[in-house]
Formats: sequence, structure tokens, C-alpha cells
Amino acid sequence: MFLAHATPGNVPPELTPVRLLTGWVFEPIPIVVAMLFGGLYLYGVHKLRARGDSWSRWRSLSFLGLGLGTFLLATESALAAYDTVLLSVHMVQHMVLAMITPIFLALGAPITLALRTLPAKWRNRLNALLHSRYAKVVTFPAFAGFVFVLNPFALYFTPWYELTLRNTFMHDMNHVHFVIIGCMWFWPLLGLDPMPRASYPMRLLAVFATLPFHAWLGIAIMSSSNVLAGDWYNDLGRDWGASPLSDQGTAGGILWGSGDIIGLLVFLVLFVQWARASEREAVREDRRLDRLELIEAGRKAREERLAREAAEAGGDALAGLDVAGKSVPKSTLPGDSARTEEADSAVRVAHGPEPRSADAAE
Repeated sequence: MFLAHATPGNVPPELTPVRLLTGWVFEPIPIVVAMLFGGLYLYGVHKLRARGDSWSRWRSLSFLGLGLGTFLLATESALAAYDTVLLSVHMVQHMVLAMITPIFLALGAPITLALRTLPAKWRNRLNALLHSRYAKVVTFPAFAGFVFVLNPFALYFTPWYELTLRNTFMHDMNHVHFVIIGCMWFWPLLGLDPMPRASYPMRLLAVFATLPFHAWLGIAIMSSSNVLAGDWYNDLGRDWGASPLSDQGTAGGILWGSGDIIGLLVFLVLFVQWARASEREAVREDRRLDRLELIEAGRKAREERLAREAAEAGGDALAGLDVAGKSVPKSTLPGDSARTEEADSAVRVAHGPEPRSADAAE
């Protein structure tokens, strides 16, 4: 294990493949940060599963293993042991913290986890923050991309970089700063959390627009005849490896190449996400149209049933009218029969008894 920060007169031995694997350091601030956020994440997952809800293991792996894992790798491994000795090593560390760690932290969806586990009071506050004007401005691709691109230019071409080499606290805060700026850029692009997002065409355009800036910065560092933080590297007294200017050229190449490669990968991932989102939207639209067709079919079926019932009811009414309109013989009516019998009796009384026929007398 080496010193956390090399100082003039106290430089670690030459960097070899073996020391690259074994040259770990102890940096308390990154460890505390990782333990804090990792512990909160694990508590949220435990609380969620304790009440019977599920949480994706891939999200947990992304946040804890690949997100916080790469953060600790960059701040506790040989990258941290040699980041103040070789600018090329620092540049690898820079790209891990600014571009790789934020991507996996975003894919872990920690804000979604917080919204599902926080008490109602804090959940409402977090929701209000996510939908505030501040969040919309900070996550807007044009603003976030500008800050993401400007950050390394401001670091390497101002006295800020040498200050982070000489001051231990500023050095550690610079690592955290890289992660924060990276999260501000990548979370609205690739993350799964509910937050203000631009459309996919806008996000693709923003990523495409930032790609050349890493190349320009890398070329500027490679072609510079002045050593960045030259006083620091000259006072360091390193007597092995490439010269500071030659190492600076390697660092510029690392920034150029890795920035373009990661940027292109992000561009491709965004394109795939856009295609999948379009497929999901098409499926949702098909289901909506199917529901509308079912509703329309049900409406037509009800109208046809009501029409049939109305037609049947009208036919029965007409049949009743026909029966009521027919003439009925008087003899079939009870009152008429009685009146007819009374009239016949009166006639018989008036005329006397009817003569009996011979056959009847016999």
C-alpha cells in the first residue's frame, strides 16, 4: 500500500503492471462517501422488499457494484496512488469518475428507490424538487452539456489543477466534483429516474454536439509545449518513466480517445433506448386503438339490441291493435246473449205454445 498523495521527495516507485494491480491506497473521504450512499441504497432496497415489493437486482448491481465500485477503484487503487505523479494516470482516473461512474449510478435508479421508500413528507419534497424550475434548467441538455464540456477546460487551463495536486482536501473534492458533473450530464440522458427530460432527438443532438470537445481538449493538451502544473511536476523529483511533457502527450491522447469512444457508446445506447421507447409507444397506441374498437363495437351492439327490442315491441303493439279492431258477433258477447234470450221468450208468450209435430206427439 502506497501513500494516498505523493509529495515532492516522497514519490512511489515506478509504475509497473504488478504495482498497477497491487498499489492500493487509503483515501478516507471517498470511502465515507461510498459507504454513506451505498448504505442508504441498501436500506432502501431492504425496506422495499420487507413490505413485499420487488427491486431489480440489475439496478442494485449497477449502483453498488459498477457505480460505487468504479468510484472506489478510481480513488483507492493505483490510479489514486499515481494520480498526482503522472498526468496520464490522472486522466484515466478523470474519465472513470466523470463518464463511467455516473452512467452506472444513473442506471441504478436511486431517485426512484427513494420515491418508493421515503416517508410522504420527504417524498413530496423530492417530487417538488424534481419538478422545479431549477431541476429543469440544470438537467436541460444545452446547459448540462455546456457545464460538462467547460469543466475540464476550466480545470486544466487554470491554476485549479495545480491546487488540487497540492491540497489533499481539494484533491478529494475534485474527485467528487467529477462525479457530480458527470451525473448532471448523464442522468437526464440515460437514467431511469423520473426527472425533466428532453426528447430523444434533442438528447442525441446534445451528445453528438459534445463529442468534438473531448477531441479538441485532448489535442490542445497533446500539442501544448508547456507542462500543465509544471511547477508541481518539476518539484516532484520523479526520476523514472516518461518526461512530464511526454506523459502529458499521452494524457491528451487518453482524453481524446476514451472521450470519443464513451461518447459514441452513449450515442448508440440512446439510439437503442429511443427505438425501444418507440416500440413501447406503438404497443401502447395499438392497445388504445383496440380498446376504442371494443368500445365502439359494444356501442354498436347495444344500439342494434335496442333497435331489435324496439322493433319487437312495435310489432306486439300493432298485433294488439288488430285484435282490438275486429268485430265480434253479438251472440258471443255475454250481455247481448242475455238480451236475445229475453226477446225470444217475449215472442213465445205473445204467440202461445208452438204446435207439436205428429212425430213428437207420438
